Amino acid sequence: MDLDLEFFTLLADLKSRRDKLILMAGLNGSGKTTILNKIHSEGISTEIVTPGFSVEMVKHAYINIAAFDVGGENRIPPLYMQHFQNMKGLIFVVDSNDQNRVLEARDELHRMLQEDELKNVVVLVLANKQDLCNAMTAEELSKELDTKSLRINQWHISSTCAISGDGLLEALRKFFWAIDSMA
Repeated sequence: MDLDLEFFTLLADLKSRRDKLILMAGLNGSGKTTILNKIHSEGISTEIVTPGFSVEMVKHAYINIAAFDVGGENRIPPLYMQHFQNMKGLIFVVDSNDQNRVLEARDELHRMLQEDELKNVVVLVLANKQDLCNAMTAEELSKELDTKSLRINQWHISSTCAISGDGLLEALRKFFWAIDSMA
């Protein structure tokens, strides 16, 4: 069974059929686009590019996922944030092999969770690129990201490999069930 079909089956099991908006963010090169393509075999449905900023959008059943690069000059403009007032979840993707940028990823995650629009969302951190030999484990990454200091009710960190799909479906299952239980 391919991951796209399994993801669709996962969504069919959820109680709430109302549209849910999910924000996916992470530093450039963390694997967001690969993950989107893995769970939605038809590919990215919309790509909006503005100077210094781009967003990739995917709609799968009643789940809408908007993916952004964050960090450095890539900040989510306030104009875009107003569209996320009914956000249900944040998927934050981290390249767990890029130890030189973990502190930048930590700062971005903490900064994003200060936004009013993201105060009550379910958070999933994907420790991506676990197939690489120097990748930090989810536990090591959790410590480096200082997740214990996050003031959020529901969050989870999972080890994944976007290219193979390892760990992805189970992480998304837990994430969407947590969101569904809030409905």
